[in-house]
Parts: sequence; structure tokens; C-alpha cells
Amino acid sequence: MNAKRAAKPIKSGKTTKLFVLDTNVLMHDPTSLFRFEEHDLYVPMMTLEELDANKKGMSEVARNARQASRMLDEIVSGSEEAIRHGIELAGPSHDQATGRLFLQTDAINSVLPASLPTARADNQIIAVAIYLHQLQPGRPVILVTKDINMRIKARALGLDAQDYFNDKVLEDTDLLYTGSMELPANFWETHGKGLESWKKDSRTYYRIKGPLCPDLLVNEFVWQEGPQPLQAWVKVGAGKTAELETLIDYSHAKNAVWGITARNREQSFALNLLMNPDIDFVTLLGQAGTGKTLLTLAAALTQTLELKRFAEIIITRVTVPVGEDIGFLPGTEEEKMTPWMGALEDNLEVLNKPAEEGEKSAGAYVGDWGRAATMDLVRSRIKVKSLNFMRGRTFLNKFLIIDEAQNLTPKQMKTLVTRAGPGTKVVCLGNIAQIDTPYLTEGSSGLTYVVDRFKGWAHAGHITLQRGERSRLADHAAEVL
Repeated sequence: MNAKRAAKPIKSGKTTKLFVLDTNVLMHDPTSLFRFEEHDLYVPMMTLEELDANKKGMSEVARNARQASRMLDEIVSGSEEAIRHGIELAGPSHDQATGRLFLQTDAINSVLPASLPTARADNQIIAVAIYLHQLQPGRPVILVTKDINMRIKARALGLDAQDYFNDKVLEDTDLLYTGSMELPANFWETHGKGLESWKKDSRTYYRIKGPLCPDLLVNEFVWQEGPQPLQAWVKVGAGKTAELETLIDYSHAKNAVWGITARNREQSFALNLLMNPDIDFVTLLGQAGTGKTLLTLAAALTQTLELKRFAEIIITRVTVPVGEDIGFLPGTEEEKMTPWMGALEDNLEVLNKPAEEGEKSAGAYVGDWGRAATMDLVRSRIKVKSLNFMRGRTFLNKFLIIDEAQNLTPKQMKTLVTRAGPGTKVVCLGNIAQIDTPYLTEGSSGLTYVVDRFKGWAHAGHITLQRGERSRLADHAAEVL
């Protein structure tokens, strides 16, 4: 290949970087073409070949491959510039990106080590990056890929390689909003000046002023231990003043929800969110055994069967591999989803436990006949749905539970949450330390995305459950294993 002829198009600026895109970046986020600001992009021919090979099917990957191909087509066909000289991205991206897009227009014969077979697509893309690096030694040429092994290979060959970070909501999940905050010991001294307090519907309200007020988000829980313990949530925040409202104590037996009482502070916070009719969207994060599913089911059954707020309960979860078809063998949608719903069965057994001597919990009537009848009634109001059939639906007056939500991409999460019609409550449960979906990380999970985007909205709430309440064995295992 004539180096002089090829060197011409890519010398658009020494200060900007040249990013070589791997296929998995485009299939993960088709809009990644517009996410590199003033820097230039280079799409190797092998990337286009792999997009073409992955475009068939109904999976999320195939849809994204088709979307990426359409975006490339729009950029190329809408430009009057020669592809060889690079296509300005400012127009197609509405000034989100100001760099240029280069497509490989010539065969590149770069020498790879004998240990790397050239038949592999990954190695051909690495070869293109090596060639561009040799062509412009003074300019940063960076390979962008979601494939960890490809990044290791590229770095071993002296190339700069990076993950695609633009989809990450947070760099560090330790910074993720937890939904609760411990108040400092001197809180009332620093915020008590001009304090207003009043009672309404058996709740106490406080209007405070002080240095913490601008940082308090609506529906964030605040608490303080000590001689005058306080558990409240913020009703007005992010300003010079803040309003706090005391909580219902769900750890007390008189406030039991379907026979379940909160075993710790965070569980009580969670039940305040789950039982409040003004909260339309709830996210619960926590390790295994913190009570996410049990609390949610108890609140759902109480509000569906006793309070009649909702018509029925719908439970869905990701069947990893995500969005794969549930198959054509005989059986209804619910029967096929049953193997994925072991957690639901386990929790229903707990909620329908026999009443202990001297007490009678809701949903736990004395005698096997009573329990069996209750179980049939409960099951008749719970529907298990597959994610594959969610597009285009609208749920009216439903209690929608999305389990294992950490395995959803932000796009899939948007698809599900926008199904909610009038009177529907959506609850997302998950543990971002247990992600099974390829290319999703704690920082880019759909669950992290909604926690970050919904914080501070008056009709949404979030709480991270800290303590496992399953058993002493499970708690010890979580610590030492």
C-alpha cells in the first residue's frame, strides 16, 4: 500500500487523537460514533464485516448491529466529501462530535508477530491500528474495544488500548447514591436555628436551615442514633431549606406487612418506599439475602389483595443470555419462565408460613386447608412474564417487579420502565456485584443508570440494603468467602 497516498486523509490535527473502533463497541452502543468529541475515528474494514455477520436475529446485539450500520450509512451517504479524506461528524451528530470519521479504503498489510494468526478478525483490527501508529508516529492512535483479551494483546504489541467508557454512569460504584445518610452528631446544633415543626396525619415534619440542606435530595432517608433517635426522609431538599418527614416504623409488629416486619433500618426504609402510594418507581440494591424480594412481594400482596391499590402483580426477570427466545416447545409463557422463578417460590413459602402460636399474620390462616386456599388466591394475582414480550405493552394498575435488574442494559431498562401506565408501580431489584451479561459492568448496568438518573425525583426512591438477614451461615459465607 502506498503510504504517502494513505497518510493524507488522517493528518487532520496533531493534537487530536485517532480512535480505532472494534466491532463490539458499535454493537454495545451504536451512538458511540458521536461520543468522541473533537477526536477522529477510524473504522477498519473488518469491523464492518463483523457488523454484517452479526446483523441477523432479534437479539439486542443484532438490533444494535443494524442500528450501527444504519448510522454509518446515514453519515457516509449524507456527505459530499470523499471518504478517503474523512467525513465531518459535526453535521450528523448535531455538533456533539467535531472530529472526522475515516473508513478503511485500502488493503493494509501490516506485519504481525508469527504467534498471532491473521485469520482472526481481532488480529486484523490490531494490524490496522499498528499500521496507523507507524504511519503517524507523532499522533496518539488508540484502539477502543470492550474485549479485555484484545486490549491485553494490543498493549503487548506496544499499542495504546482502552475500554469504551462513555456508557459508564459512574467510574466508581462506591460513589453510587445509597438513598440514605447518617446525620452528624451536631446536626441539630448546626441546623436548629429557626427550626419549624408541625404534625400532620400522625407524622412529624421539620423545616430546617443549614449547611447540609443543599445536599439533601428528595426522598433521601436521613437517620441519627443516640438518646433522641431520628429516622426521616426528605420531602423538600436541594435548597436553602429542607423539610423532613418522620417515617412509619415497620420494625414494629403493629405495622407488619403481610406478616413481615423489618429486621433492620434499611429494610424499614425500603418498606416506606414500597408501601407509599406516591412513590411510582423504587430501586432496591443489596447483596444476596438482604430481603429485597421478600419485602417487595410482601408489599405487593398487601397492596393488591388487602388495600386493592393494584389489580395484579407482574414479575419479570432477565433470562441470561439476555433476551434469548424462550423457545417453541409446548408450554405457556408462565410455564417456561417457572425454572427462572425459584426465588419467587421460596419467598411465597415464607409469606404463607403457618401462624405461630398466639399470633395470626395476614395471609397465614390456621390449618393446611386455609394455607392452601391462600396460596391459590395469591398465585391467581401473580403473573410471571418474559422480557421478550414487553415491547408495546402498557400496564394499568399493576405492581411490576423487575428482578435481577443489574443484567439489563440502560436501553432495555428504558424499554421496561416506559411500559408503566396510570396507577402502576415499578420496583427494580438487583445486586450490581452479580452481573452475568457480557460487556456490562457495575458502572454501565441499567440498574446503576436508573438509580443515578431517578435520584431526587419526587415520585421515585432508592435504598441500598446493607445487612444480610438470611441466616448466620449465609452472613458468615458472604464475609469470608
